Amino acid sequence: MNILEMIAKKQKKQELTKEEIEYFIEGYTKESIPDYQVAGLVMAIYINGMSMEETTNLTLAMANSGEVLDLTELGIVVDKHSTGGVGDKITLILMPIMSALGVPVAKMSGRGLGFTGGTADKLEAIPGYQTNLSIEKFKQNVKEIGISLITQTGNLAPADKKLYALRDAISCTDSIPLIASSIMSKKIASGASKIVLDVTCGNGAFMKTKEEAVELAKVMKQIGNLAGKETVCIITNMEEPLGYSVGNTLEIIETLEALKGNMLPDVKEVVLTLGSYILKLAGKGDNIEENKAKIEMCLLSNLAYEKFIELVEKQEGDASYCRHPNQLKKAEKFVYVTKQEEGYIKEMRAELIGKVACYLGAGRTKKEDSIDMTAGVILNKKVGDYVEKGEVIATLYTNDITKIEEARKRMEEAIKITEEKPKKEKMILEII
Repeated sequence: MNILEMIAKKQKKQELTKEEIEYFIEGYTKESIPDYQVAGLVMAIYINGMSMEETTNLTLAMANSGEVLDLTELGIVVDKHSTGGVGDKITLILMPIMSALGVPVAKMSGRGLGFTGGTADKLEAIPGYQTNLSIEKFKQNVKEIGISLITQTGNLAPADKKLYALRDAISCTDSIPLIASSIMSKKIASGASKIVLDVTCGNGAFMKTKEEAVELAKVMKQIGNLAGKETVCIITNMEEPLGYSVGNTLEIIETLEALKGNMLPDVKEVVLTLGSYILKLAGKGDNIEENKAKIEMCLLSNLAYEKFIELVEKQEGDASYCRHPNQLKKAEKFVYVTKQEEGYIKEMRAELIGKVACYLGAGRTKKEDSIDMTAGVILNKKVGDYVEKGEVIATLYTNDITKIEEARKRMEEAIKITEEKPKKEKMILEII
C-alpha cells in the first residue's frame, strides 16, 4: 500500500478500504509514515469527509493502536463521556451515585485544555488524591469498592493522541468523522460494555448548534453499535456554565454539596437524565422515571456522598477535606462582578466565562501548562434571575492580582441584562 495513493483517493472523494486505514494508522503510530504525508490525508478527509464504514474502521484502528482494556471481569461497565463544557462536574457527582446503586464504575477521564475543564484535574484538587494508577490497581479498586476514577493511561489509543495534535496544528479539528472517531476510539479502548455520551452544544461547547451536536451524536451512536457497544447519546445545553462554579477546587466544593442533595436545577436535570440511562443500560431498570426516583432516593440517603468519600480514601486522598470542605482553600485575591443596571440576566456566555476562569489560572492553554487549583469563578446568579443595580452577580478568585481587573471586565462582557424575563432553556435537548 502507498500513502500517496491514499491521499489521491480521498482528494477524489473515493473511499479508503479497511486495510488502507489500518495501514495508515499503524504507520503513523510507529512513525514509518511522516507527519507531512498524514497531514495531506487528514486535510483531504477534512474537506471531503468519510463514509460511515470508513469512520468506523478509523475508530477501530485507532482503538487497537495501543492497549485495549478488558473489563469483563467487573460485570456490565457503562462508561459516561462528555464532549466538554464549562463548569461540567457531572462525572464527579454522577459516578458515585451509580456506584452506590450497584453499577460498577471504572472510568478514565482527561485533563482540561482551553476553556473546558478536566475531571482528572478536579480530582487532584483534593489533597493526596492519586489519578495515576496502574490498570491492575484500577480494576482492583472497582472490585473492592465498586468505583475508580483515574486519568487516561499513556498507551490508550496512542494513534488518537498523535492524530489529535496534528489536526490541531493544521486547523482540522471541526470534522464530524474525525471528532467521532477520536472520542469513540478512546471509549472502545477503555473497555466499557456500554456507553452513555453527554453531547454538549452551545457557545460553551465544541458543537455550537443543536444540529451539529445531533449529527455528531448519530455518528458516534452508529460507531458504538457497529463496534458491539450499545450507545445512548444525550444532547445537553451548554449556553451558560453548568452549576454555580468554574474551577477545580470550587467545583469539588459544589460536587460535595450536590452529593448531599443540594444541587442547582440545571445540574440536577443532567444528573438525573444521564444516570437514568446508565441504570437502564446496566440492567438496573427499564423505566426512566423510576430510575430517576432511585437516584433521588440515593441522594437523600447520603449513600452517594459516602461512596465519594470511600473513593477518595481508596485513592490516597485526604477525605477530611471532603467531610469539611471549608478547609479547601480558595485563591487569596478576589473581586466581585456587578452590573450598573437592573433587570433579568439574559446571557451568561459559557465560553467567555470559561476563558475568564482559565485566564485567572484555573485552566491551561497548552498541555504542559500548570494550573492554579484554587482559582476560578463562583456564580451568584443564573440566566433568568433578577439583578438589582450593583448586586453581586459573580465572584472571581485568583492568586495573580495583576489579572483581576482585566478578568472582571471580561466577565462583565459575558453577562447580558434585559428588561423582560427570558424564557429558561431546557437542559436536555434530545435523546438519541
